[in-house]
Amino acid sequence: MTDLAPAHVPATKPGWWKGDASEPVRRNLGLAAVLIALVIIGMISASDQFLTSGNILNILTQASAIGVITLGMTFVIIGGGIDLSVGALTALAAIWCTTVATQDYGATGMIFTAVVVGTLAGAVNGLLVAYGRLVPFIATLAMMVGARGLATKISDKQTQPVEVDAINRLAEAKVAGVPALVLVFAAVTAAGWVLLNRTTFGRRTVAVGGNAEAARLAGINVRRQTVYLYALCGLCCGIAAVMVVAQANAGSSGQGDLYELDAISAAIIGGTALTGGRGSVVGSLMGVLVFTTITNLFILNNLPTEVQNIVKGAIIVGAVLVQEFQPRELLRRR
Repeated sequence: MTDLAPAHVPATKPGWWKGDASEPVRRNLGLAAVLIALVIIGMISASDQFLTSGNILNILTQASAIGVITLGMTFVIIGGGIDLSVGALTALAAIWCTTVATQDYGATGMIFTAVVVGTLAGAVNGLLVAYGRLVPFIATLAMMVGARGLATKISDKQTQPVEVDAINRLAEAKVAGVPALVLVFAAVTAAGWVLLNRTTFGRRTVAVGGNAEAARLAGINVRRQTVYLYALCGLCCGIAAVMVVAQANAGSSGQGDLYELDAISAAIIGGTALTGGRGSVVGSLMGVLVFTTITNLFILNNLPTEVQNIVKGAIIVGAVLVQEFQPRELLRRR
């Protein structure tokens, strides 16, 4: 009896859950687990204060302004760039929209000014990177210094109080029990998700960040897309400036300090790759909530700021290490 040669057994491919297509889902579930763990810690360490409706709304309100900025930062990083000037642009927009001349035009004039100043300054960043061929780090670092200096010059190092009631009431306003600032954050996040996942602009952003030369050969105007991305980030800074001014009832050149670090950190732990071409709005949103919840827990437990910064630094390092080793792991599975 002749032995039959064994039939060729095709190599089994990893299922969807183990492939790179599911990586965002796995990361978001991981962040959700971190948030649940933080909630449990809060219930144990500050049971009478943490899990109250007032504190939960406070966390969401505190996350609103930096969350809007993180959204703009997410687009820039996915597109292969970085923006170190977001904090300074927020301060510049806040100062410009709270000058006496601008306040004479009421809330509409203040919001319009903040948005235009942020968008134009962001576009300047994009022009320097795309057409001036400056490294994004250098271009936005120069803008960070210049914008903060201009804000200080305009304000003459003075805090500018807001006399427009509509702006002052914005931070306290609620719709169906939800703070207006949280609703603004939710609306901007929803718009960002649609823009990234359901439009040509979003696909071009991912293509440019993944491989700029391939995107150019595919017919995408890489330079113009880069300007658009930085202008979008500036627009987010303008919106955040209005939110910050509403919370403080004033504009100051010191507002937005270190916002760039918080925004970059939240985007990174949310899964946005520093090399570009990959990221998600949902991930960045959860990254913002993780950092804001950590800050809230430290405040409730009267823990020092330096320990809080150490914890944040460890989280950032862990997130970058996950990004570093994830692609290699996927390649080994293939």
